[in-house]
Amino acid sequence: MKILITGAAGFIGFFVSKSLIEKGHEVVGLDNINDYYDVNLKYARLQELGIQRNDAEQFNILSESTTKSTFSFIRLALEDRENLPKLFKAQNFDVVCNLAAQAGVRYSLENPEAYVDSNLVGFLNILECCRNYKIKHLVYASSSSVYGLNDKVPFKTTDPVDHPVSLYAATKKSNELMAHTYSHLYKFQCTGLRFFTVYGPWGRPDMAYFSFTKNILANKPINVYNNGELARDFTYIDDIVDGITLILEKGFIANSNSKSNAAIYNIGRGKSVKLMDFIKTIETNLKKDAELIMMPMQAGDVFKTWADTIELKENYGYSPIIDLEIGVKNFITWYQSYK
Repeated sequence: MKILITGAAGFIGFFVSKSLIEKGHEVVGLDNINDYYDVNLKYARLQELGIQRNDAEQFNILSESTTKSTFSFIRLALEDRENLPKLFKAQNFDVVCNLAAQAGVRYSLENPEAYVDSNLVGFLNILECCRNYKIKHLVYASSSSVYGLNDKVPFKTTDPVDHPVSLYAATKKSNELMAHTYSHLYKFQCTGLRFFTVYGPWGRPDMAYFSFTKNILANKPINVYNNGELARDFTYIDDIVDGITLILEKGFIANSNSKSNAAIYNIGRGKSVKLMDFIKTIETNLKKDAELIMMPMQAGDVFKTWADTIELKENYGYSPIIDLEIGVKNFITWYQSYK
């Protein structure tokens, strides 16, 4: 298949691109390489995919004649309404996997405009291109943050998601509604994936496990929110990538959440881990104790996440296998090598 991966210089997009290349698919990666976090990390990921920084920094619309290699890359923002359709017209994609977005719950309190531009305007442009260029299947990133103030766990996709507590979460719920509308009106298939706290090598520096590791090694304290009374469904990157790849290769399968040609699945480990246990696992692997600064609950944060992934297992054979101890060890090994 010929597959467009948006957010290809990002954490999940990089690994999905790598997996699909190894399986023999033709992949076109797209990313705007914004400076939300260190762009050097993004360029380093692309280099792992065979794209040198000088090439990644250039803008060009790829044509069929220039994409004979397994992986090609274009630097482009989703909100570029002029050039995104040109890319779709030139490439004739079979499937689109939209992983590009302005990420981060807390940052949405500081820069809400970035979330509207990328997550709403950008996603609308993706939907329009899928409609106009006859894309068979759109797989896109949603988020566990849509569950907001829900207190029933584990979270099921049939649970109501009417009370998001951050603008980021609100944009992701909006994406699900927009995808449903377009799938109904224009008869193409959409699968939304609610990600649960993805971690691992090459991860995002704004994530807690990354900053915890950095500060502990530098003998700096770490901020622990809600006095440590938080829990997350930490999901290792390899398990996430396996799930996405299964969906892309197997195609659209409706589930209990489906209406028309739109489906939504949880994709997580299926376990909830206390934040303090997570920190202890990092300390054990670093062989250093952390200095903890207990902080109040952050605005936009939630107390607990926990994914019900039964339908993803039944329909696609999704079976996450990496436990926290192995995942954290793999991340720290990479971190120390990379730094």
